[in-house]
Order: sequence, then structure tokens, then C-alpha cells
Amino acid sequence: MTTDTPIDVFEEHRPVLMGVAYRMLGRVADAEDVVQDAWLRWSAADRAEVREPRAYLVRVTTRLAIDRLRQVKARGEAYVGPWLPEPYVTDFGDTVPDTAERAVLADSVSLAVLVVLESLSPLERAVFVLREAFGYPYAEIAAMLDRGEPAVRQLAGRARGHVDERRPRYEVDPAQRRDLTERFLAAAAEGDLAGLMEMLAPDVRLIGDSGGKSKAPLRILETADNVGRFLVAVAEKSVPEMSFRFLELNGGPAVLILSGDTPDSVFQVDVSAGRIRSVYIVRNPDKLRSLASA
Repeated sequence: MTTDTPIDVFEEHRPVLMGVAYRMLGRVADAEDVVQDAWLRWSAADRAEVREPRAYLVRVTTRLAIDRLRQVKARGEAYVGPWLPEPYVTDFGDTVPDTAERAVLADSVSLAVLVVLESLSPLERAVFVLREAFGYPYAEIAAMLDRGEPAVRQLAGRARGHVDERRPRYEVDPAQRRDLTERFLAAAAEGDLAGLMEMLAPDVRLIGDSGGKSKAPLRILETADNVGRFLVAVAEKSVPEMSFRFLELNGGPAVLILSGDTPDSVFQVDVSAGRIRSVYIVRNPDKLRSLASA
């Protein structure tokens, strides 16, 4: 006999539900809305008929996220400039002690992977997230989505092939990535072009997301020379009352730049063979609000 209240049970599983919803949507506010809707469904459900609360809640959250994603795609919303996911705090702490599991979760929420997931259909994305990030068996995923297992396997294979084909391959060395992030920040802040050029891979890419609401490149910048010179030019335009802090965002180290108490931008880099291969800059203020208290 359990004395757990409906709220206790829901809160126990909230991190998983938020993880599923965010990977499905790439937007923190939308994910939070979906999780709130899942709570309303849970609070109104006949819980005596629910044998496995976690499976029930993940199923409800996934279906709600699919509906939300279909609505977004149906609206065909135009976005100004390159699109990046909303930065998401992913300090796993002691909740995921297994190193291999942490690596899988971090990879599945990385900016590079989430950008590729945007090109999948809602069903493909759901299957990919449930299978690759959370390790659900095909039979359970089929039950969650009301699909046959062969169809789910087909969706999974198609999604995995698409992601493998389009995602960049970067090594994950947390210590090296943190070191390069710190050195990158110092060189960029000082306008040290030579220092930046030493860290940037020749074919580095810089992706800036402003949504047309602040200043950032409206196209992807390529080559070390173009990226380095852009960063030096940015350094010459100081942010009022600038400060910064390091956070773990989307499974890796990132830098949050603040203007006073207001988030101004987020910088994150991907690293391979000791060089920076990608630079991500998020400056859309709508995507930074959730970091105000981070």
C-alpha cells in the first residue's frame, strides 16, 4: 500500500517528462506547457487503472508533444536567420551516475543533434527520442504511439539513418571542451585574433540565432578567418554591465553573457581533434528568459 499522493508521483517523474518534451520540441516554454498538460491529464485520470505511472506519463507526454509539434509545423512559422534550440540546463548531478548513460543523454540533447531532429516528422522524432535517448524497447514505444512494432522499427531506422547522415561527428571530451571554452571566451573578449585562430578548425562554422530580435549573423559563417574576424568585431562592441557565468547547457559547458541581470547571449562550442569545429551563439531574447535565474 502506497501513501504517495498524485503530486508526489508526478514530481518523481517530472525530470523524465521534461526531458522527453524538450527533446521533442527544442523549446523550454513549449516543453513546460506539455508537462503541465500531462499533469492535468494525470490529476484527472483513474489512477487505480494505471499499473505503471512512469510509462503512462511518458506516453501522455509524448502524445501531447507530437500534437504540439504538428501544430508548429502546420503553421509553417517563418524564422529570421538560422534556428537553434532554446538553451536547456542539463546538470544531471547524481541523478545519472552511469558515465555511458550520461554520455547518451548529453548527446541526445546537444544543439547539433536537436537541429537535425527538426527535420524529422513528429512520429520519427518521437521514436528516435524514446529509443535513442531513453532506451525504451520497440514494443513499449509501439504501445505508447498506438502503432505496430514493425512500423515503429521502420520509423526508428529511418530516423537513425537521417540523423547519422546529417549530424556532425565530434568527440566528447568534457575536460578538453571546458578548457577550450574558457580559452575561447578569453580570446574573444580580448579581441585576440591570433589566439582564436589557433583554436578554430579551418572549416569551423558559426551559427547565430537572433530570431531577428537582436544582432547576430543572418547566415552561417564558415572558415576560421571569417569566424575569427567576426568574433573580434563583436568584442569591440561591449555589452553594458557585462558579466558571464559558466553553465552546463544541452549536455556540455556553455557561457552565459549577462548585461546587468539580463541574459544577453549564450556561447557554446563543439570540439574535435583539439580544435573548435562549431560555435553556437543564441541571442534571441525569447530563448534566454529561462536562464535569468540559472
